[in-house]
Amino acid sequence: MKNKLKIALSAVKSGIPIEEASRDVDWKEFEGLVSEILESKNFEVTRNFRMKKPTMEIDVVGIHLNTAVLIDCKHWKRMNNSALEKIVLKQIERVKHYVATANEIMAAPVIVTLYQETTKFVNRVPIVPIMQFSSFIDEFYGNLEDIRIVEK
Repeated sequence: MKNKLKIALSAVKSGIPIEEASRDVDWKEFEGLVSEILESKNFEVTRNFRMKKPTMEIDVVGIHLNTAVLIDCKHWKRMNNSALEKIVLKQIERVKHYVATANEIMAAPVIVTLYQETTKFVNRVPIVPIMQFSSFIDEFYGNLEDIRIVEK
C-alpha cells in the first residue's frame, strides 16, 4: 500500500472526513481506499479485474454472499449528467460481461466518486461519494430492490 494511502486511511481513522483525506491520493490509491473499505466489510476484493473478448477492466470487484459489487472509481472533479450517463452505460456493459463468465449469481454496478454528485442514481446504478461508501456498503443488501442487478 502506498504511503499517501496509508496517510489518508490514518487521517480518516483520526476523524478527518474521507472526502478531504482522499484529495491527496492519486486514482490508483483511490481504488486502494475503496478496496480497503470493502475488505473491512468482509468482501473478497480484486482490483483491476481484466476480461477478454472484448477486453474490459473493472477497477474493483468486491464479492460477498454470492453477490459481486463491480465498482468504477472516479477520482475526478465533479461530473455533469451526460458524462455520468456514459460512465454508467459502460459500467453496465462491463457488469453484463462479468456475469456471463463469473461464478457469482448476481452483480451490481456501482460508481464511486471523490465528490458528492447531485445525481444519486443513473439507470438505477448508484453514484456514491467516497465519504458515503462505507455506509452504502453497510446498507447494500437492504437496498437491493433500488439497485440495478445483473443476473445470469
